[in-house]
Amino acid sequence: MDEAVAALFGAKTIAVVGLDTRNSRPAYEVAEYLQSVGYRIVPVPVQRPAEEVLGERAYPSLRDIPEHIDLVDVFVRSEHTDAIVDDAIAIGAGAVWLQIGVRNDAAIERARAAGLAATQDRCTKIEHGRHTAGPASR
Repeated sequence: MDEAVAALFGAKTIAVVGLDTRNSRPAYEVAEYLQSVGYRIVPVPVQRPAEEVLGERAYPSLRDIPEHIDLVDVFVRSEHTDAIVDDAIAIGAGAVWLQIGVRNDAAIERARAAGLAATQDRCTKIEHGRHTAGPASR
């Protein structure tokens, strides 16, 4: 198990950046799954402001969240990830996870240099399922 997957399994609270009320979007599907397996989700809708998503209070940015975030799960275009990763570093998040199709090598390196577990172009739902399925998890 690599460092990012270990951070996912060690997390309790996950901020989902790009999560809004559109239940047809990948961010919603992944957040709903993570919530169903026991994670606390903190929505950070960036394009469509919302007061609440999936029964959880939403915040306009990572810096506005008043509690510790273990993992930041990012569903925004690659070109918009620099500020999000910098905010994750600033709030002392434990990990940054850029979803499938989202890449920013420089931001990932900054996160790692700051001591965060970091990965990109991977899905938390897929990785969680991959590491919990099969006879070993029963």
